Formats: sequence, C-alpha cells, structure tokens
Amino acid sequence: MDLRAYRDIAWNGWWKQNPGVVQILGMCPTLAITTNIVNAVSLGLATVLVMAMSNLASSLLRNFIPYEIRIPVFILIIAALTTVVDLAMNAYLHSLYLVLGIFIPLIVTNCIVLARIEAFAAKNEPLASTLDGAAMGLGATMVLTVLGAMRELIGNGTLFSGIEMVIPGAHEIQVFGGDYPGFLTFILPPGAFFALGCLIAGRNWLEARRQARARSNPPAPQAPEPTSAEPA
Repeated sequence: MDLRAYRDIAWNGWWKQNPGVVQILGMCPTLAITTNIVNAVSLGLATVLVMAMSNLASSLLRNFIPYEIRIPVFILIIAALTTVVDLAMNAYLHSLYLVLGIFIPLIVTNCIVLARIEAFAAKNEPLASTLDGAAMGLGATMVLTVLGAMRELIGNGTLFSGIEMVIPGAHEIQVFGGDYPGFLTFILPPGAFFALGCLIAGRNWLEARRQARARSNPPAPQAPEPTSAEPA
C-alpha cells in the first residue's frame, strides 16, 4: 500500500465510516460512560489499544486460522488483549478503574472490535490492519470525548471532572461558576440520546455541505502531457 491508501484508511475511521456517528456501533458504552470527559477519553483510549493490537494479531495469524473457527479465535485474541488492559488499569489507575467498572471487560463484546477484524484485518497486511484499528478506535474516542464534554458542560457546568484520578493534584474546571444549578437531563440517559442525535445530525450536515461544494466545484480536467513528435 502507498501513502494515499494509508491516508484513506485513517480518513475512513475518523470521518467517513466513524463507528459512533455513521455506523452507530457500540452504543452501550457510548451512552453509559460519557457523563464526563475523563471517563469518555479513558474508555476510548483503552478501546483504541485493544482494537489496534487485535487487528495486528489477527492480521499476522490470519493465514494460520481455519475459516470455520475464525470467529472464536478472533474473540479469544480480543479477550486476551482486553484482559491485559483491564489488569493494567486496575494496577496503575485503580480509582478510574473502579469508576469505569464493567465497561473495560465489556470491550470484548464491543461489536466495533470484532467487526473491524472480520471486515479488514482478516484480509489485509499487518501495518494497514493496525492503522485501521487505531483509526476506528480514535474515531470512536472522538465521539465519546465530544459527547462527554457536551453532557458534562451542560449537565454540571464543569469540564474534566474526575481528572484527579488520572493526574494527582489536578482539579476540574468550573466553567459556569459554582452556583450553576446544572441540567440533570443531560447527565441522565435521555440526555445521552439527545446529545448523540445532535452529533449525528451535525456530522451529516457537514458531510452534505462538503459533497455540495465538491459538486459545485469539480476538479479541473488535466491537460494531456505533450508528446514529442518523431522526426520525419
């Protein structure tokens, strides 16, 4: 693959086929854990690591896995890597690990991870597969982060609540001041659905505008290269 192909893979994960606002996959952690930025980013980065390493391992082993048992083997790979991430977070970020709870082990059942292994890693080279997993994971993390920021800001009037669990001594930012009454709906599940709907609508609007500009400004045709005339 050339550089353009790798760029297309990254763009596909971040925007064109974003798991959160285009494919609408992994809605359980997306809606449940995005009550603030810290939780959203932490779960997103854990998912990025699992997706990138799972795609790499599956791509390296794809020629040795019988087709009939590929799904159980892929799930076993995902489960092993998720266990490593789960134990590492429990050891080094224990307070955050307690907050995220069951959603770290549930990365195993996240349909985004298995879908990318089956659709891409099982058919492509290791480097491209790793980039695809990382790009899809970062695309999902971007959605989680924006969703968490929206819900935390409108719901509590703060940003980076719980940052002390990751960076000792750091504090949350009171954007609207300590007397902000909060908007409880955005912290509850209905607020998550509403905020996600706004993100999907915003992405679709931006994509429609981009396509409209592309149609109104088509690329100029390239002139054929001159050929040297042969002597008579």
